[in-house]
Amino acid sequence: MDYTNLNNACPKDSFPLQRIDQIVNSTTGQWMLLFLDAFSGCHQIPMTPVDKEKTAFITPHELYCYKVMPFGLKNVDATYQRLMTKIFRPLVGRTVEVYIDDIVVKSKIREYHTHHLQEVFHLLRRYDMKLNPSKCAFGISAGKFLGFMVTYRGIEVSLEQIKVVMGAPAPRNKKELQCFTDKLVALGRFIARFTDKIATLLPGAKESRCDWVDG
Repeated sequence: MDYTNLNNACPKDSFPLQRIDQIVNSTTGQWMLLFLDAFSGCHQIPMTPVDKEKTAFITPHELYCYKVMPFGLKNVDATYQRLMTKIFRPLVGRTVEVYIDDIVVKSKIREYHTHHLQEVFHLLRRYDMKLNPSKCAFGISAGKFLGFMVTYRGIEVSLEQIKVVMGAPAPRNKKELQCFTDKLVALGRFIARFTDKIATLLPGAKESRCDWVDG
């Protein structure tokens, strides 16, 4: 569905999303981790009666509208984050971190992990939230969270991110160079003096054409 016109007409929801770096940092140094993923998260949030008709669409047979929040609306992320913050408010920052539909349960002491899980599942049942089992990981000491590998030792570079950079073709113009530098930024925290090194690429981003030399 194309909700461009509806999005343009709707005011922006200013509910803040948490900073990814802060969430990731607070997830390290844990002996036990549990990664949860909500099942079609947006579709678990019902639309208010007055807003249902705004999502209407035409088919060859009938006029329909969404009963639940559809993907494509510009305030989806803010709305979902508000819900998750409300659900897990007693636990966020202590044993739970949430970023939209990504949830991690963390335990510094292994023996407390079961109790932390009970607290989380109690809240999920209370608000009738469904999970996607195929995307959940139980009882592990390391895992990928928001694009980073979090472990007891700290944050480690993701091999997938390295492969993306190593497999990227040589940029031929400004747009491709900007795309390439965006990929490098994801690895910036793992590279000493990264800002100085990437600065050599930035002048080329101002030109319509760039010359790439291997070496």
